[in-house]
Amino acid sequence: KGTYLRNGPGLWHIEDYNFRHLFDGYATLVKLHFEDGRLIAGHRQIESEAYKAAKKNKKICFREFSEVPKHENFMAYVGDLSKLFSGSSLTDNANTGVVKLGDGRVVCLTETQKGSLVIDPNSLETLGRFEYSDSLGGLIHSAHPIVTDAEFLTLLPDLLKPGYLVVRMEPGTNERKVIGRVNCSGGPAPGWVHSFPVTQHYVVVPEMPLRYCAQNLLRAEPTPLYKFQWHPQSKAFLHVMCKASGKVVTSVEVPLFVTFHFINAYEEEDEDGRVTSIIADCCEHHADTSILDQLRLKNLRFFKGEDVLPDASRVGRFKIPLDGSRNGKLEAALDADEHGRGMDMCSINPAYLGKKYRYAYACGAQRPCHFPNTLTKLDFVEKKAKNWYDEGAVPSEPFFVARPGATEEDDGVVISLISEKNGGGYALLLDGSTFKEIARAKLPYGLPYGLHGCWVPKK
Repeated sequence: KGTYLRNGPGLWHIEDYNFRHLFDGYATLVKLHFEDGRLIAGHRQIESEAYKAAKKNKKICFREFSEVPKHENFMAYVGDLSKLFSGSSLTDNANTGVVKLGDGRVVCLTETQKGSLVIDPNSLETLGRFEYSDSLGGLIHSAHPIVTDAEFLTLLPDLLKPGYLVVRMEPGTNERKVIGRVNCSGGPAPGWVHSFPVTQHYVVVPEMPLRYCAQNLLRAEPTPLYKFQWHPQSKAFLHVMCKASGKVVTSVEVPLFVTFHFINAYEEEDEDGRVTSIIADCCEHHADTSILDQLRLKNLRFFKGEDVLPDASRVGRFKIPLDGSRNGKLEAALDADEHGRGMDMCSINPAYLGKKYRYAYACGAQRPCHFPNTLTKLDFVEKKAKNWYDEGAVPSEPFFVARPGATEEDDGVVISLISEKNGGGYALLLDGSTFKEIARAKLPYGLPYGLHGCWVPKK
């Protein structure tokens, strides 16, 4: 009993102009309300300033992921640059995630701080901007904060003095307070932090060699890596900060990596109960940045039966020693052939956040494909995967909801929205344990592919 909300880009054109990249689309919020064995579905566009201005003016008016407004002359471009430095020309198109705060408010998010919008989970109405009441400033933050009933944790990249602020916000407030700061160990700018993991006592701050790039942000046309640059010579690092003190307890160099999404992290202890290392898992793309450009719409909309999706995705498992060693390890948590060498869009049982866990749910691949096309249950103990596949279908993120009163980690259901090749779609429920289909609900029309979701239990 409750409501599954899913956010994601859903409108990729204004008038006769078609956007270029999956991440450019204006946000579409979908709800699946479950009660008494029935499902009521609905969807609605999130009414960001970027979306409303585009509809009114019949053109793009804010800087999206790969799109910029078309300027009538050079002076107009210069004027837009001045707005960029203040942040006013950046989009507030909150098309990435949706979270339920500990106080019950529901917020849609993207990587610009101004793109934090409060919505009504019942009507899906956009209620207004989530205004942070602190003076921390900055233009961007992690698109995926860590949200529990007790706190909201996120990272604020510092582009001027390369590093990251780790901040916490308590339920019922709009004020972020600094836990501590991490200085970058290499590179001209901080690495992209789309997401990050936590353990019970630590925040893990990733420093990828895929780094923010101010010059690319200023360009009128996108580069192959959009707002980022690949700096392998700057190396890759993981920093571990104590939640309580804000002290950085270790910074280790790790093999080069590229990830959008961390899955989970936990602490390993010795026989005396002392923490000896941290394990952090992510959907890792073998340090191959091409996955970013593969998400252009021209690559996603047409499947010719050939294998297009890069076959270098795995569950990357980092081991971060806490004994003063300067290097960490990165290896596959299980054989990538178990999930078709495609892996992203993950969820876990939220009760195991920051704790040792066994199962994760993600999107995998059945080859040939041009996009992840399976739902996958990963077992990190048996090092096996169970895969759900429906020919021609594209599933969105599998979202795990635990059964009330459950004692087993995988006792619950997995929810996903499925897009069919004929343009239709359906909501799917899988058993979290057996991974067998429980039910599907045919939608009256197809919905666009979406990204991330959250669960709002019935009060």
